Amino acid sequence: MVKASERKLMAQGVVKSKKMSIALACRPFLISETCYRYTPKLSSENEKIADLLLALTQNQRNWGFGLCFLYLRNVKGYGWNHKRVYRIYQELSLNLRIKPNKRLNREVPQPLAVPQKENECWSMDFMHDQLADGRSCRLFNVIDDFNREGLIIDADISLPAERVIRSLEQIIEWKGKPKAIRCDNGPEYISQKLADWAEHNEITLLFIQPGNPQQNAYIERFNRTVRYDWLSHYIYADIEDLQDRATSWLWTYNNERPNMGIGGITPIQKKRLTKSMNSTPELH
Repeated sequence: MVKASERKLMAQGVVKSKKMSIALACRPFLISETCYRYTPKLSSENEKIADLLLALTQNQRNWGFGLCFLYLRNVKGYGWNHKRVYRIYQELSLNLRIKPNKRLNREVPQPLAVPQKENECWSMDFMHDQLADGRSCRLFNVIDDFNREGLIIDADISLPAERVIRSLEQIIEWKGKPKAIRCDNGPEYISQKLADWAEHNEITLLFIQPGNPQQNAYIERFNRTVRYDWLSHYIYADIEDLQDRATSWLWTYNNERPNMGIGGITPIQKKRLTKSMNSTPELH
């Protein structure tokens, strides 16, 4: 089926090349003269949408249409229809290349329990990277499973159990203690020092089964976002440079990046929404 817009172009070509009248050219292509003469009016809002999309995709190079639209709608408050934004997104050729799915079909893992409030359960994990001089470095990430809020990204050459405890205590100072923390079976997590600290603070350590990272899916998804949103985009001169980037990006993640796992809003919006719902008095 040939679209009307394409038939209109063919009719225009016939009028130009064979000098045929518009009425005669429209008949074989099954379009009206009104359709032939219609010229769409460009809206100034379309130009604004295009500018916002170009700026957004330039700053967030791995964001697809979904994140861009949710950012404009939920974070910035624009009320544009998703079809309109997507049409402009396509015209600007901003679509990301979709990689083919090469994974084998596996058994569906059991879904993680979804916390009902903040500090019910945190997740923590390590990431590895390399500095410009070739030295290996590590990142210690912690999130709140309830609203996927990034609590800390701590970067250093070495992060032993003592450093993990210090980072957790820094979070607890301003956020309060969690009931449980989910982690894998890394040497820092199974150390006696961390076990004693958790017991002293009445915090349960939830260890996943070896070889089953899907049981720690919240932090694994966060790690993927860290990797593809900023970590792999730059070469870091030293730990200070890496830590500065991490701190800056963490604020953006919590305050401006829509999260699909919590309904397309940001972690901070989720926190505010929960607080407002809890503070609303019940009607009798």
